[in-house]
Amino acid sequence: MSFTAQVKDELSRITGDDDQMVAELAALVRVSGTLSLPGHRSYRLTISTETGSVARAAIILLHRCFNLRTELTVRKSVLHKTNNYLITVPPQPVIAEALVLMGVLDEDLGLQSEIEPGLVSSDEGAVAYLRGAFMAGGSVADPHRDAHMELVTQSMPFADGLVGLVSRCGVQARLSRRRGDIVVYVKNARDVMALTTALGATESAASYRRVLDMKALRNSTNRLVNAEMANQRKSTDAAGQQVEMILAIDAARGLESLPKALREFATLRLENPEMSLRELGQACDPPLSKSAVGHRLRRLEEIAVQLGVSAGNRAMPNG
Repeated sequence: MSFTAQVKDELSRITGDDDQMVAELAALVRVSGTLSLPGHRSYRLTISTETGSVARAAIILLHRCFNLRTELTVRKSVLHKTNNYLITVPPQPVIAEALVLMGVLDEDLGLQSEIEPGLVSSDEGAVAYLRGAFMAGGSVADPHRDAHMELVTQSMPFADGLVGLVSRCGVQARLSRRRGDIVVYVKNARDVMALTTALGATESAASYRRVLDMKALRNSTNRLVNAEMANQRKSTDAAGQQVEMILAIDAARGLESLPKALREFATLRLENPEMSLRELGQACDPPLSKSAVGHRLRRLEEIAVQLGVSAGNRAMPNG
């Protein structure tokens, strides 16, 4: 099951009061419904969805809210190998009144372009309306991918209304056009999680957060590993330069010419090129602090400068 289907399945099982059910059904009809007029003031409504749980929720709402008679047709898509659920509400006496109450038609039985204010006057009604809209035309990217959640519709006034409802959930949504459709979307992971939670899909939101936390932990671990590897490369490069410098001094005048403490330190570095400065200091007898190790390295650098030698440019001994 895709993450979108998981969210829709969870949302389809939420039951509100009568007003919330009407708001949810109204949005579902506005987004995925098609209205036809087979006769004078005779209306036929069809609702299409590829999600079985959404089809079940739509049929239940049509029966509970308006006692409307429905017919269900299930078609198998050979191309996409998915079911398409077509819910038909045939002409019947109460359908016109139901369409007005859902804000699909106005009082004069003309088509409504905006969201009926009475359906979303309460915060609960606004959430129920958004829930129905998402079940009908929404999608949310799998949390393993880049964050993206959207609602697709064909009416700009209706889309503007959806943006307003999303903002009431504390989330900022944006609009874009896509092949003639109007897309209401959010792309921030926190906003996707907040909106999913606000709609009522708390279990899906929790699983979304778990994936995000795992991604954050993995990214943090990768950063630490990369930093450690970079530090190791720097240490290895520095150690290699120190070995080359000591070899250059040895070639120029011999390590025997160095003071005993400095000669022992230089020999220890030659024998242990993989050691860090801290490890090198601990291997000295007696052990040296990191600052003492740094002091000996600076003395060796001064000698190399005096001799005019450097790593990769060893002077030949006299004679």
